[in-house]
Amino acid sequence: MAGLLACPECALGLEPHARVLRCGHGHSFDIAKQGYVSLLTGASTKMTGDTAAMLDARAAFQGGGHFAPIAAAVAEAVGSDAHASDTVLEVGAGTGYYLAGALDAAPSTLGIALDVAKPAARRCARAHPRAASVLADAWSGLPVRDGTLRAVLSVFAPRNPAEVARVLAENGRFVVATPTERHLAELVGPLGMVTVDPDKDRRLDTAMSGHFVAVDRVLVEYPMKLTKGDVANVVGMGPSAHHVGTEDSRIAAFADATEVTASVVVSSYRPA
Repeated sequence: MAGLLACPECALGLEPHARVLRCGHGHSFDIAKQGYVSLLTGASTKMTGDTAAMLDARAAFQGGGHFAPIAAAVAEAVGSDAHASDTVLEVGAGTGYYLAGALDAAPSTLGIALDVAKPAARRCARAHPRAASVLADAWSGLPVRDGTLRAVLSVFAPRNPAEVARVLAENGRFVVATPTERHLAELVGPLGMVTVDPDKDRRLDTAMSGHFVAVDRVLVEYPMKLTKGDVANVVGMGPSAHHVGTEDSRIAAFADATEVTASVVVSSYRPA
């Protein structure tokens, strides 16, 4: 799988040498003892990675199966008719949950989990036996060779359409999952959580234009029964964690089993 990666300094291909990846110009990148490779350069990034606490909350919530229908829809959008050499990349992989679901549905496929946060890279190194973990900044450029990937996933994560278009194969697919206004609506108001832009779908298509053509859009919407602990994890796993504490008294006011809506659009695009 290392052969798909490109040097972030000069874009030449990387090759493994013991516990190092090295390009033809001599740039080398250590493989950490936790199992991930850092392809971050010295350039500053505008991305803010998730903290270890946020990832712990997300893993706990995902482990409860609450987002399993979303993971299934993402995996279906990727498809299972893969060849042994096919590779799927998840950008902003976090825990690697959605990538692992896609790989489980396609037994011949390999995966790359990419995230800008070290805690995420460490966790993703254990996410799936067929997935490699890469620490990198997607906004600075994906450290992947041109036209080599079968699919790229972006689930509740920032996107770099130009770079995704570059690394996808001609018949590749870009799968994007975004929340609707109804997603977690029963929590957003009472807890003052970050709201969803009602114009999100139009802005997504605008960002994709010139690089991608939309081929499918599926609404995944269903009720979830959440405990107070689940609610605390929802708060703690996303951007709302920065201004709503998981010990907030408003969480304690919820019922022991609160019905909360999950509402996500899974959009599929092909290169233009």
